[in-house]
Amino acid sequence: MDSDILTPLFAPLTSLRGIGPAVATLLARAVGGDRVIDALFHMPDSYLDRRNRPTIRDAQQGTVATLAVEVVRHERPNNARQPWRIVVKDDTGTAELVFFRFTRESQMPPGAKLLVSGKIDRFNGRVTIPHPDHLVPLEQAAKLPAIEPVWPLVAGLWPRQVASGAAQAVALVPEFPEWHDPALMRREKWPTFIDAMRAVQTPAEDIPHKRMRARLAYDEFLAGQVALAVIRGRVRARAGRMLVGDSRLRDVALQRFGFKPTEAQTKALAEIDADLTSPRRMLRLLQGDVGSGKTLVAMLAMLRAVEAGAQAAIMAPTEVLAKQHHRTLSRLCPVPVALLTGSVKGKERAKLLRGLKDGSIPLVVGTHALFQDAVEYKDLALAVIDEQHRFGVTQRLTLGGKGEQTDVLVMTATPIPRTLLLTQWGEMDVSRLTGKPAGRQPIRTTLHSLATMPDVLDGIARRLAAGGQVYWVCPLVAESEVLDVAAAEERFATLHARFGDVVGLAHGQQTTEARDAALAAFTAGTTRLLVATTVVEVGVDVPSASVMVIEHAERFGLAQLHQLRGRVGRGSEASFCLLLHEDWVSETARRRLTMLRDTEDGFEIADEDFRLRGGGDVLGTRQAGLPGFRLADPVEHEPLLHMAHKDAAVLLSRDPGLTSERGRAVRLLLRLFERAAAMKTLAAG
Repeated sequence: MDSDILTPLFAPLTSLRGIGPAVATLLARAVGGDRVIDALFHMPDSYLDRRNRPTIRDAQQGTVATLAVEVVRHERPNNARQPWRIVVKDDTGTAELVFFRFTRESQMPPGAKLLVSGKIDRFNGRVTIPHPDHLVPLEQAAKLPAIEPVWPLVAGLWPRQVASGAAQAVALVPEFPEWHDPALMRREKWPTFIDAMRAVQTPAEDIPHKRMRARLAYDEFLAGQVALAVIRGRVRARAGRMLVGDSRLRDVALQRFGFKPTEAQTKALAEIDADLTSPRRMLRLLQGDVGSGKTLVAMLAMLRAVEAGAQAAIMAPTEVLAKQHHRTLSRLCPVPVALLTGSVKGKERAKLLRGLKDGSIPLVVGTHALFQDAVEYKDLALAVIDEQHRFGVTQRLTLGGKGEQTDVLVMTATPIPRTLLLTQWGEMDVSRLTGKPAGRQPIRTTLHSLATMPDVLDGIARRLAAGGQVYWVCPLVAESEVLDVAAAEERFATLHARFGDVVGLAHGQQTTEARDAALAAFTAGTTRLLVATTVVEVGVDVPSASVMVIEHAERFGLAQLHQLRGRVGRGSEASFCLLLHEDWVSETARRRLTMLRDTEDGFEIADEDFRLRGGGDVLGTRQAGLPGFRLADPVEHEPLLHMAHKDAAVLLSRDPGLTSERGRAVRLLLRLFERAAAMKTLAAG
């Protein structure tokens, strides 16, 4: 049976020779798991080339070199704070091996001939090798690796222990049947899986060619793309219900809205309507750039469900955002809209729950309170989840499971890079909103050195005198000795001293009540200059605010800067975003700021942000911990991901059950990369 040949790879690390419980604990921390396969998939960061074998005279400072030497003498330290020095020689001169902890005196007597490998240094004109990496007798030269992988380590773990684990893991890899298309293998000149793994983890005579890593990256990408395609097929096959409306509620809402939907909104709504009227369940991601009008599209979709005689709910990650949605929907919808959050209690809550259960409340807006066990719906046909990356998969599915055959629409205001769309959201259909609704103005973005602060403050004074409203965003709440950045509280004190009580303060360390009060005062226009941290990044909608100042903009990611900028330009007035930065910034930071200045296209920005920062934090700090790759670098290997996406689609269109010779090999690939959900779906037929 296929799984039998994988059994040794899923055994515990302690099954490897010389890996006892203590070493296994350290190794598991380094490799990200406690099984043999975790050691196998722990990729080296780089390689040391120990084939450089100069004489002592020719050894270059700062290089890794291997010297053939003879021990001359030991120079013992006078006290514990001094190093132990061993003087060695060859035909061209002498050098010193320097040790601060030394226990091998008997193994290196004067006259012993050694191969010594390590980083060359020079001290007082003498060649030195502090703490050599390798010391072997000359007659045992074969023991010295020519090419040595460098793996990420943890404290207490030695490189040789990782090397031993990796080598033993590679030795347990069987000769797998080839799961890639033969034409692709020939075109890319790829080796087999086992040959690529040997070359990467236990290189013999040369630094592995990039083709080796590319082959392994494609294995991981293909496993992911086939798994997502299988799950997507299951979602598509799931029975849904046909929600057909007559547009009577939509027409009233659009009349109240007062603007015609944009071309992008009309297209997205048509895609959603096609899902709602089809006999299968909808699972669609609505990607909207900042200010692209996602809420209108979601509202019109919800009204379609109500026109069909059912209920719809929209879930937001924060009470502030839920209240904003509730205000918008209540103003535009010709049917009752309820608000359910954690702060709704007592008789009001009981009445609301009765209305959801008996169907007298057709539309509800809320936070995670919407999916608590006590909340029952008469007929929930559509669940909309906003800023969906803020919720766990379980929470999203729980709300979708509150009704029979509930359609699910998830939304994000953070444009998602193409790479992540293919990996983290690959089971969903995607609609994309580009452009801005009628009435929205372009935002002029400018870069300013912090040295020009007096000029910036004068400009803010003019804007406030004209009755305008301004955001001022700082990266930290309290002064930090580590990061020399202006804190929100200190900046508030400075601006309050100049402008008085029109200045407000909102940050994440305030109580919810104090923060909500500060945001409410700004929304009402009581305060007109709001000093804040990134709490204003999502869910704050003040159309009269037309200036955004971001202090130390070089410390923010591109996606986050774009989100913050999107807080202005929401009304009919010309808007401005001022990016204040240190006089000197890194080349990467300069690229970020320049790109933000030159474009408002969030999708272009998202792709560039991914290339600059990789996938781990691409959606802002909230997104730390996105599922990563072990063998692939999603930035370096991005073209391979798109290849794997197409390959998986073609494979499953020809062999949906993966029963052909290649299909059976791909099933093994899915097991190797632990794509359990896809395997379960395939097993169920």
